Amino acid sequence: MFQDISVNELLELQNKKKMTLIDVRSPSEYRDSTIPGSLNIPVFNDEERAEIGTIYKQVGIDAAKERGLAIMSAKLPAFVKQFKEIDGDKAVYCWRGGMRSRTAATVLSLMDIHVSRITGGIKAYRKYVLDTLEHKTLEAEAFVLHGLTGTGKTAVLRQLQQEGYPVVDLEGLAGHRGSIFGHIALQASNQKTFDSELVERLKQVESAPFVLFEAESKRIGKIVVPDFLMEKKESGVAIVLELPMEERVRQIMEDYNPAAYKEQYLAAFQLIKNRIHTPVAAEIGRSLEEGRFPQGIRMLLEHYYDPKYNHTSSQYEDASPIVVSVDKVEEAVKAVKEILRNQMLQKTGT
Repeated sequence: MFQDISVNELLELQNKKKMTLIDVRSPSEYRDSTIPGSLNIPVFNDEERAEIGTIYKQVGIDAAKERGLAIMSAKLPAFVKQFKEIDGDKAVYCWRGGMRSRTAATVLSLMDIHVSRITGGIKAYRKYVLDTLEHKTLEAEAFVLHGLTGTGKTAVLRQLQQEGYPVVDLEGLAGHRGSIFGHIALQASNQKTFDSELVERLKQVESAPFVLFEAESKRIGKIVVPDFLMEKKESGVAIVLELPMEERVRQIMEDYNPAAYKEQYLAAFQLIKNRIHTPVAAEIGRSLEEGRFPQGIRMLLEHYYDPKYNHTSSQYEDASPIVVSVDKVEEAVKAVKEILRNQMLQKTGT
């Protein structure tokens, strides 16, 4: 017989050993939100779930159960085979730890495949995430990357994260670059997914002596950043990246690839063109239309993004920012690593 475990028990087990989580909800539910790292082996696909729901509403619960049993019986061999291919400890869950996860766990138990079932399902996990974020504090010192658009802040953070530094990549978690063009060619996260991924990342870096993240706004696209991170941004050590205009344009060309998504960028530009002096906006529009992207990007920086961004000393409250003025993003990575090293040496007194 299968064993029921709570979300808290699951987290304790995950700290001790590897456990594969299987979300048995439909693919669309899984895409909407899931426990990070979970596989999706649905009891019912989206069409089957919709059919059973219609029967439940129009006929009744018994008829819905009978139809669900018939669908499940037909796919049982394939369903069981997928679980057999997964080694080690496993746990299944659905929306509230109800019919679907119970059915999956019971069937698998009969086939001598032992799994645990998470009580409360994804709903209980969501409550854990919200409670965690509501009461979360960051004890570690924060280093916060500031800089004008195109100064390679995200590129620096991702390189450092690849090297094992305790980076919290908020734009990466949000699936959005934080500008009016920031959603293009990316899979934007919803708030539930962002929150879950953030909690998981914070667990990974919680023992580090510092954390490093970008100076984001309260909103990244449609995502809202928790207050404790915004407060940490204000109190953290500010590192301001400065790059020449040519390198900023090159970095934006590399990050955004405007030639591949020309129509989307043109549509996004329509949302901000009225905020730019009319003749300049017209020239930017022509540059984008004609594929002269470096010229259009440079004008956007000079006439929209740079004036909008105020990185005077007043923005850093009492602390003076550490300015990194280099020619290339690669040099910025090295400079930030040196700053972190020196700051940590000062803290330890060595």
